[in-house]
Amino acid sequence: MASLVRGAASLTRITAPSSKSPIQLIHRRGLAAAADHHGSAKVACWKDPMSPSKWKEEHFVIVSLTGWGLTFYGGYKLFSGGKKEEKLVEASV
Repeated sequence: MASLVRGAASLTRITAPSSKSPIQLIHRRGLAAAADHHGSAKVACWKDPMSPSKWKEEHFVIVSLTGWGLTFYGGYKLFSGGKKEEKLVEASV
């Protein structure tokens, strides 16, 4: 919606140009340049598992949360003693 308003505003500027500034017909990219890479390319965590600084952000989050989850679950199982076996006593009739 905002791009339509900007387009309509630019058309009104084209029909009534000011005498001091030239008509600009170049389309502005706005925030589209944010996707440009500035640095080393990020890779998937399974392609380079020994260097987390090169991982994609979403892969780093998934691996980190999985590691913390396994750590807490392992600690819970270690300190709670795990599941203990119960002996069933059969009643003889």
